[in-house]
Amino acid sequence: MIHGCFQGKDIVSLDQFSVDDLSILFNVTGKMKQIAVNNEPSRILEGLLVALLFFEPSSRTFSSFAAAVKRLGGQTLEMQNPEAVSSVTKGETFEDTIRVIEAYSNAIILRHRISGAAKQAARAAEDVPVINAGDGNNEHPTQTLLDLYTLYERFGRLDNITGMMAGDALNSRTIHSLLRGLSLFGNNTMYILSPNQLSLSRDEVVSLQDRGLRLIEIHNEREIPHDCDFWYWTRIQKERFSSAEEYQQAQHEIVIATPELLKTYAKKDMILMDPLPRVESVDPAVDADERAVYLRSQIRNGLYTRMALLALVLGRI
Repeated sequence: MIHGCFQGKDIVSLDQFSVDDLSILFNVTGKMKQIAVNNEPSRILEGLLVALLFFEPSSRTFSSFAAAVKRLGGQTLEMQNPEAVSSVTKGETFEDTIRVIEAYSNAIILRHRISGAAKQAARAAEDVPVINAGDGNNEHPTQTLLDLYTLYERFGRLDNITGMMAGDALNSRTIHSLLRGLSLFGNNTMYILSPNQLSLSRDEVVSLQDRGLRLIEIHNEREIPHDCDFWYWTRIQKERFSSAEEYQQAQHEIVIATPELLKTYAKKDMILMDPLPRVESVDPAVDADERAVYLRSQIRNGLYTRMALLALVLGRI
C-alpha cells in the first residue's frame, strides 16, 4: 500500500491505491500538465536515469514513459524485446536481468507478457522501485491512473458514475485495473459488454462485487443502456488466444463502436474512451465526434499522470 507516501514504492497493482493516494497523484498531475502544455523546461528528474524494460510491444506506454522522464529532465535506458537483444538469449534468468538493470538505473518500468511478472521483478529488485507497465492479462495500473484522471477531469468526480466496458473483458488488463479503480468509489455501476467466452472470470466478478461495485454483464448491443456517462472500448486480445480460429470466432461476436451506435444509445454529454491500440473496436468515423477522447485528452493524460507518478515515486516532489 502507498498510504500517502509514494517515494521508493513499487507500483505493481491498482490495489495499492486509496482514494487519498489518487487525490495526491491527481493534484500533481495538474501541475505536470502545465509543464507539458507550456513546454516548460524542468529539472525535477535531473540526474536520474529510468530503465524501460519492455518484453512486449508497446507504442503509447513506452513512448509516454520515455517522454515523461525527459520532460522532467531525466534520462532513460531503453530496452525493447530483451529476449532478442539481451543476455536472456543466453539463458540469463529474469531475476538476474532485473538485478543487472537496477544496478544502472534509479527505477525500472516493466512491460511483460506473463501475469505476475511485475511482482516478481519487484521482489528481485532490492534498491530501486519497479513500475508495472502491463503484465500479461493481469493489470495495467498506470493506464488506469490516466483513465481515472480522464474521468475525473471530465465529470469532477469518480463516484455515482455509470459506465460500459466493451470488448475482451476476460483478457483485457486495462478493464481489470479500471474496475478495481472504480471500486474504490461509491455507487458506481459498470455494464460489461462482451461475448460469452470473453466474460470476466467468476472470481473477478465476485471480488469486485464484494468491493461494492455493481456489475451487469450484457452480450449484445440491444442490451446497451442509454444512461452511461462513459463507454470504454477495448480490442480482442489476439495474442492471448491459442488458435486463429478461436480469435476469429470471438472477433465475429464483438460489438464495434460506430456513429450509429453512439446515435442510438449514447448520451450527449458522455465520453468514449479506448486504451488503444484500436483493432476493429472503434470505427474511425467516430473520431470526429467530440465525445471520442481516446486520441485527445485520454492519450495526453497518459503523459501527465506518468510524469506525476515518476516525480512522486522518485521522491522529487
